[in-house]
Amino acid sequence: MPQIAIAALPLPAWKRYLALCKPKVVLLIVFTALVGMFLSTPGMVPWSALIFGTLGIGMAAASGAALNHWVDQRIDAVMDRTRNRPLPQGELASSSALAFALLLGALAMALLVLFVNTLTAVLTFIALIGYAVIYTVFLKRMTSQNIVLGGAAGAAPPVLGWAAATGEVHPEAILLFLIIFVWTPPHFWALAIKRRDDYARAGIPMLPVTHGVAVTKRYILLYTLVLVAVSLMPFVMNMSGVLYIAGAMALGIGFVHNAIALYRARDDGPAMKTFGYSIFYLSALFAFFLADHYLRLLLRQWF
Repeated sequence: MPQIAIAALPLPAWKRYLALCKPKVVLLIVFTALVGMFLSTPGMVPWSALIFGTLGIGMAAASGAALNHWVDQRIDAVMDRTRNRPLPQGELASSSALAFALLLGALAMALLVLFVNTLTAVLTFIALIGYAVIYTVFLKRMTSQNIVLGGAAGAAPPVLGWAAATGEVHPEAILLFLIIFVWTPPHFWALAIKRRDDYARAGIPMLPVTHGVAVTKRYILLYTLVLVAVSLMPFVMNMSGVLYIAGAMALGIGFVHNAIALYRARDDGPAMKTFGYSIFYLSALFAFFLADHYLRLLLRQWF
């Protein structure tokens, strides 16, 4: 019997807009912001900060993601990893995507100013501009160290969560920021190794394109070692306890193992495994932060 080709049905409109938001990335951002909130106080986070702070930070992150889609639509069209996004596929008008991103950003700022505090709104706006404009428009196209310099925006969520709950930024919040800041390069460069042909075709000077895979592997290993050292600092500063340090050390050994395997490999085979582990690493590390925080509170109440 002859085969009948069936055209793929277009995505519903809401799914196209949802795709602009990079929901998986936003979920991790919101989780680290929530951890920042809960670590900031020995009691329960104020409900207004918990609800509206989470919504505002999440919507701002989604706004930044949508702006990234809008700015990078030409690049996305020539990269295998991104060519199926709504804008390159013509599933959304460019003007609609921009209006959606700006509306999300405006609503996020309104929620934070009206229901949380001005400090959180200001810091969130700075992070949004840092990612959507400074990184996406300029740094991404200018330097092979783009992900290092632009990583500050992605590392901001725990600070935003801390500020939402307390109205202040403490050194402990900066340490959470530092962990994500150092984590970002080995996380993203592992993906960039695998997708280096995409970036070369798009004219983006990612480190594997400008300096080669071997140099990038060395940088990944170096940053991973620095990350493990930084991840031990909360215990040294008495910000966390035994549960956290045990988890951090186990996770760090796993990350170093993956980085060494990638460094020694003759090809880029372990790159995506390292990338996948890096996501698990950050999620699990912040989960250990949270579990350790409440375990220590319980122990203080009991003893």
